Amino acid sequence: MSFTRKSADLTPIVDTVFAIVEKAKEDKKINGDDAVIDATIGSLYDESAQLVAYDTVFDHYDAIDHRSKAAYAVSFTGNPDFRREVYDWVTYGTKLNLAHSVIATPGGSGAVSIGFTTFLDEGETAILPEIAWGSYKLMVHENNMKAVFYKNFDGDHFNLPSLKEAIDSVKDRQDRIVIVLNDPCQNPTGYTLSHAEWKELIACLNEVSKTNHVILINDIAYFDYAYESMEEARSYMNYFNDISENVMIEVCFSCSKTLTSYGLRCGAALVLAKNQKDVREVEIIMEKKARATWSNIPNAAMKNFVWAVTDGRDLFLKEKAEYVALIRERSSLFLKEADEAGLPYYPYKEGFFVTIKVEDNKVRDAFHNALMAHHIYTVEVNHGIRVAVCSLPLKKVKGLAAKMKQILDSVQ
Repeated sequence: MSFTRKSADLTPIVDTVFAIVEKAKEDKKINGDDAVIDATIGSLYDESAQLVAYDTVFDHYDAIDHRSKAAYAVSFTGNPDFRREVYDWVTYGTKLNLAHSVIATPGGSGAVSIGFTTFLDEGETAILPEIAWGSYKLMVHENNMKAVFYKNFDGDHFNLPSLKEAIDSVKDRQDRIVIVLNDPCQNPTGYTLSHAEWKELIACLNEVSKTNHVILINDIAYFDYAYESMEEARSYMNYFNDISENVMIEVCFSCSKTLTSYGLRCGAALVLAKNQKDVREVEIIMEKKARATWSNIPNAAMKNFVWAVTDGRDLFLKEKAEYVALIRERSSLFLKEADEAGLPYYPYKEGFFVTIKVEDNKVRDAFHNALMAHHIYTVEVNHGIRVAVCSLPLKKVKGLAAKMKQILDSVQ
């Protein structure tokens, strides 16, 4: 007998990222900050190794009336102006001709999670990237679903054939095909699909939709840190107009990354499809799930986002651009030295992370432990080691790739 549901998995969760973060902190206490390279932190840090909290964002947040901070939102689906401004922000510069709805969620993770439970029944299978944020798999598992995986890359390109194989393994067993793609600025590789790859992907989804309903969950958590302009970073969404009537796209937006407000949980699910009836059905389900799960998104967080992308837009974009340029400088230095040292990495274009390519997970484990023995702290991912250039000062980026290559050679 147990107090928990019969299907519960009672294996304790092990958050490997935070465990390594704690090891790095202990090492710093013993050996000093200068002796330790902490490339674990998946948040934006400045050159003084301090967490970045945009002045434009938080000065305004501090000025919001306390009663607004204390108040419930207008609706559990989100404040109307927030929902409107999220849609305009996410689709800025595009010419979408699709029915749509926006549901406020607790961060981008809330949007992804509500997608799984809206589109799939228990026992059904989601299609996930092989190298990805680990919580996708956890969300699927905790909702009594299964997962199959597609390989991210074929050489230096998106591996569409592997995705097709994963789809083929599922499509005869269930009516709906749910695919997760974290793009642009993928976590953890920093890859971004090209326009040609997006065009091929949409054509693939349309082909599958002849026999199954298809839902693409497009997690855009890091897209505001693309190295292109806002219009260019979002321009791939114009290919969404080409989806068939049996294809739906859920775009998962995160205020956490965009506004450097990781703990102030706020995000949104944007549902896009050809027919308003299909969007409304999904909206109804998500409304109920929002009410039954988190009930309410912080009112002041939504108000602050609206201000940041309207009245405060120019100041906010100017401050954010400075840090995008800093991430670009850090990643460029790391990749240049990785190339010089012969350190292998997955194709990177932009974003918070670079992932060192270690296809054998046993070698990866040995490499990871050896790095820690040399006071270098990183995060293990499937078939690789994630380096968070978003939080590494330039002085610690310099020389890191060469050190990592020497340590990798020693364990192979």
